[in-house]
Amino acid sequence: MARATDRGTRRDGDAASAHELTASERAARRMAERERTERRTAEREALKQTAARKRARGERRRGADAAPKSAGSTTAAGAERAGAVPVVELRDVSMVYDSGVVGLERASIRLARGEFVFLVGPTGCGKSTCVRLLLHEVEPAEGQIMISGHDLADMPRRKVPHLRRNIGTVFQDFKLLPNRTIYANVAYSLEVIGEGRASIRRKVPDILRLVGLSTKLHAYPDELSGGEQQRVSIARAFVNHPPLLLADEPTGNLDPETSIGIMQLLYRINRTGTTVIVATHDREMVDKMRRRVIELREGRVIRDQASGLYRPLDESTSEFGVRLRGELGVGVEGHPN
Repeated sequence: MARATDRGTRRDGDAASAHELTASERAARRMAERERTERRTAEREALKQTAARKRARGERRRGADAAPKSAGSTTAAGAERAGAVPVVELRDVSMVYDSGVVGLERASIRLARGEFVFLVGPTGCGKSTCVRLLLHEVEPAEGQIMISGHDLADMPRRKVPHLRRNIGTVFQDFKLLPNRTIYANVAYSLEVIGEGRASIRRKVPDILRLVGLSTKLHAYPDELSGGEQQRVSIARAFVNHPPLLLADEPTGNLDPETSIGIMQLLYRINRTGTTVIVATHDREMVDKMRRRVIELREGRVIRDQASGLYRPLDESTSEFGVRLRGELGVGVEGHPN
């Protein structure tokens, strides 16, 4: 009887030891996860502090209206690679907004002349932040942004309008002037850069013919469909034939058939030698066009693929299930969301 009691006691002790070992493993995992979270938080805090210092330096520079650096200093990198200067280059760029939200984190992108590139990813991943950085609307906390070999950090504020004249921009909401005709909307982008009247009279009809709106010169924006308004927006962006064209969700408000026409137009512009960057959620269009795809997630570049798809085909079974449920509007348990 005593021996049976001893054996039972030993079994209880072994079970307790196994339980304690499992608990210690769980504690170790929790500690490791906590350390990873703290490390990531510390990195983001460092980015915020760097961004604050950079904003302060920018304000001092603007206050002093610093003179531009010599052409030799701003294009030194381009001189080293004569004939192969990328149109756009981001080198380990991080961007933190005043609210503390991280827009980009150590993103590096290099685009050659004449490329057609899709920026894809979920809302808030950093696509629009890339567009704003290239337009010099915001400044990075860290890293370097080069446009045709010129470092934007060396560009004084008074030179920013000149930069934007060489970048065409197409927005999801068109941003047309409602009280001006289609002709006047396109002509306005030439007037603000001092283009002569004779040149405007020649260029505006030509670009409207290119986008298929030669018969709508005297119409107003509210008399056009959404697709036609977007064509006007593209005509305005390209009328000066810029080397770089940025399109931020250009088909976001359009039906599939109209979207195809808009993408065909952007492709036609790209064929003239203009580098085109399209930030989009339009998975079907990305998959059909098979151009270079750069995928962003939480501000980081997680994929850069030539002739890519919106999502790579080598997704795991669980990733496929999550995506399919999301596309079908079905919850985890098989019920509609």
